Amino acid sequence: MAVERTLAIRTPHWYSNNMRTAITKMALTSIWGCVLVFALLPIVGVGEYTLQWPGTWCFISTGDGQITGNTFFASTFAILGICSLIVTFACNAVTIKALVSRCKAKPAASQSGKQWERLTVETVIQLMGIMCVLFACWSPLLIMMLKMISTQTSSHQCKQTSSSLLQNVELQKDCNFFLTAIRLASLNQILDPWVYLLLREILLRKFCQVANAVSSCSMERNKETPISADSKQQTADMGMIQKQ
Repeated sequence: MAVERTLAIRTPHWYSNNMRTAITKMALTSIWGCVLVFALLPIVGVGEYTLQWPGTWCFISTGDGQITGNTFFASTFAILGICSLIVTFACNAVTIKALVSRCKAKPAASQSGKQWERLTVETVIQLMGIMCVLFACWSPLLIMMLKMISTQTSSHQCKQTSSSLLQNVELQKDCNFFLTAIRLASLNQILDPWVYLLLREILLRKFCQVANAVSSCSMERNKETPISADSKQQTADMGMIQKQ
């Protein structure tokens, strides 16, 4: 999606002339086929899916060097994931730069220029939100996988550490962080739609209006508090004068 978005923004004429529906369907089918073949590699004996610590979820085994092709399978998954993050970040950065440059080229006084500016701001905010969510959710898991592969750490060692009264503190920290990382990765599919829904210009404008209203009310209350205190003091002083 990031590559297609960049092509559509950077080279709109080439994109409209060359990117047909049939080509898009063929590209998607090829990507899905490659992903399916890669995911089914453990069935033919390359890599393995194992029950991970604390025994509530299954994932690619890391650190089990005695399993045929396990290091290759886990390393390929992690490296492909990191490459995908880098490509997505680069494409979104190029897209944001192209949108901002095109927005500056539009005359600001015209109606189309104002409309383009609103669309640009909304798109840029959404792309930045998507990048933040994507990196926050996936980078911990992928980096942790590479670390566990390099140190030959597996989920079986996490289970042994848990049963041996946590003798290896460093290993237990890695196990806990790996569990947290997979939870963050599972949140990515949940957060992505909310980024598109919440980071729209209309909702952001409403949020700013509500924030301004709340800040104005708080400032008015702060101003009223010393005034009311001064009026009470003045009333008390007038009462003392009348008594005298």
